[in-house]
Amino acid sequence: MKSFLKYWLPVLIWLAIIFVGSTDLMSAEHTSRIIGPILRWFKSDISAETVRQVQFLVRKTGHVTEYAILATLIWRALRRSAVPRMKMSILRLRSGQVLFLTVLVACGLFAASDEFHQSFVPSRTASANDVMIDALGALIGLTICVAVARRKVLKEKHAS
Repeated sequence: MKSFLKYWLPVLIWLAIIFVGSTDLMSAEHTSRIIGPILRWFKSDISAETVRQVQFLVRKTGHVTEYAILATLIWRALRRSAVPRMKMSILRLRSGQVLFLTVLVACGLFAASDEFHQSFVPSRTASANDVMIDALGALIGLTICVAVARRKVLKEKHAS
């Protein structure tokens, strides 16, 4: 139970945060009420088109960031789990490759289900492009995980 709380509870909390973000609460209409005034505070004569472009960029960066974090949390949880290690050896692939693919697929499936959820929210739209952006975020998160893991291994080898 302690292991679940330490490794899987953060994943579930982050999934809930993503789910809530897919409701009307974080729709473009609501986020524009925050981004527009901030931009106008910095530059009072900013055009409405520029505000829309910045809002679009901020929202897509949010997709990348939230799925990079999700991938990192799932990576962390699965690395501490005994079951995936056993299955990975059965598949005769290097465990890191299986872990990488497992996390990427899990993030992709959640991204697709999240967009499906958005299709039922009147102020939101579902987009296959957003699923791809989410997958890119997961890929970035996984790349960071791999780099950190490799660095840790190299550091341990040099310490020995």
